[in-house]
Amino acid sequence: MDDSGYYIPALAMAIALAVKTPALLRSWHDPLQRSVCTLIALSGLVFFFAAPPTIADVNRLTGIANASAPLVYGLLGALSAACLVVIIHWRGGPPGRLRRTARRWITGYGVVIVALVVLFVLGDAPEERLRDLDTYYANTPFLREMIVLYLVSLTVGGVAMDVMCWRWALQVRGWLRAGLLIIALGFLCNILYSVTKFAAVVARWSGGNLDDLSTYVAPAMASAGMQLSALGFCLPPVCQRFGDLWSTWSTYRRLGPLWHELRPLAPPKDRAVRISWWSPAELQVTQRESDIHDGMLALYPYFDTEIRAGAYEAAVAAGSDPVQAQAEADAAMVTAAVRARAADPEGRVISSASVDAAPPASTEGPRDLVRMSLALRQSPVVAAASFAVSGGPLNRGFFRPR
Repeated sequence: MDDSGYYIPALAMAIALAVKTPALLRSWHDPLQRSVCTLIALSGLVFFFAAPPTIADVNRLTGIANASAPLVYGLLGALSAACLVVIIHWRGGPPGRLRRTARRWITGYGVVIVALVVLFVLGDAPEERLRDLDTYYANTPFLREMIVLYLVSLTVGGVAMDVMCWRWALQVRGWLRAGLLIIALGFLCNILYSVTKFAAVVARWSGGNLDDLSTYVAPAMASAGMQLSALGFCLPPVCQRFGDLWSTWSTYRRLGPLWHELRPLAPPKDRAVRISWWSPAELQVTQRESDIHDGMLALYPYFDTEIRAGAYEAAVAAGSDPVQAQAEADAAMVTAAVRARAADPEGRVISSASVDAAPPASTEGPRDLVRMSLALRQSPVVAAASFAVSGGPLNRGFFRPR
């Protein structure tokens, strides 16, 4: 893997961290947010400090040959701990149990990192190795133990991540499951990285030479594994966000028929904040629902409960379930009221409205409004109500079978 294979992912992680920083500052007390940002930061640092040019610079600045070795190995251990902590908080559970589990992993890898530094100090690595330190010093006392320790810690972290992801993936569906499977695949690559490194080190112990596995194959596996894992962590929230956005705009669009029917009746109002076309989708839906409710309020005196009852019976007779039949009945009453209001330009009904008039029954939430809006466009019962009242006075028996 050439130098760009290290620096490009490091730059990508830096950009991702910059994007996530505002959210981190807004919700600093959220352990999941903190652990995700820590994971992104450590991923970028691993790529940056594992690049051969950076390794050479660190060795030169410290004045210690191969000083980068414990630094990179320690960052890899910290990254393994961060991944485990993210999965723990992502899955959720009692806060006390989450904190205890996360602390155990962090403490365990903290001990490993300290041990790596101690073993490096005790060992003797006078000759700088930018790409093949693992195999070059595979037989050197203390450095040998340091190499084995960091590979074992990576393998343990990779296996633990795979087990946790697979178990959780069996319990969930959708984008979360896809993300967990991709994370598991990424950490399988990390396990193969450790296995490949071990194979090269063991070959050195037995007098063989499989250095190319450690020098060229293993780094490519590590890079692929880390990028797959990053994709797996990002996929569920990103796709969930797009899914929510699609659902919100779908609700906005499906409210269109009812909104167009009632909007002319809504009383004009001076809004402190005018809704622009680029406003958030949730705000657009809220405004459309508000306009619909205002229109219904203006129609209140014209609502006829007998029309609604007749439409409900007709919808049930046509095969609609009770919830759908209620929506069709409400929509029929609304469209009849709109025609009645148009036939009363002087507002005589409004001036003599009875306080006993009843509003539609299914205006508790956006789902009811969506059902009413779709019924307004699609239901034969609503079309019959509109046709019956458009040519003259209301015929309250027009739903009755003849």
